[in-house]
Amino acid sequence: MTAPSAPAPRASLAAHLTGYRPYALAAFRFVTGLLFACHGAASLFGVLGGAGGTGATAQAGAWPSWYAAVIQLAGGALVALGLFTRTSALIASGSMAYAYFVVHQPEALWPMQNGGELSALFCWTLLLLVFTGPGALAVDGLLAARRGTTASAAHEERQVTATA
Repeated sequence: MTAPSAPAPRASLAAHLTGYRPYALAAFRFVTGLLFACHGAASLFGVLGGAGGTGATAQAGAWPSWYAAVIQLAGGALVALGLFTRTSALIASGSMAYAYFVVHQPEALWPMQNGGELSALFCWTLLLLVFTGPGALAVDGLLAARRGTTASAAHEERQVTATA
């Protein structure tokens, strides 16, 4: 008589972790938004070391530093809350692409050489949120529930998760 075989540990772990995907995405979204907002607050208000770690602030209306700081603060806060996540993340990602190609890339080809690592990382991280959505625990989800669109949004989320 043979004992029933246990499921493969790898498959079992993957199935277990998949259930937590929306919450992991929510944590990823929150931390990304918070860190992005902190950069904006530093440049606008001189907190957390100020603009560029100098304690200074971006001059009001100065292009592009002040506008970038406003996008960072507002976009980061919206992304952290999960409010208008995809739109906020798209605008924020675009601002980081601009920062990389206009400010950093002319200095040298690679981000390690031109100081553009954060711009590149924020750009791609925020762009990922455009495609994944906010995950669980987002204000977007509460608004969708009020409008009664939760079922269709949940169905779309399951479709994306199933194909991933």
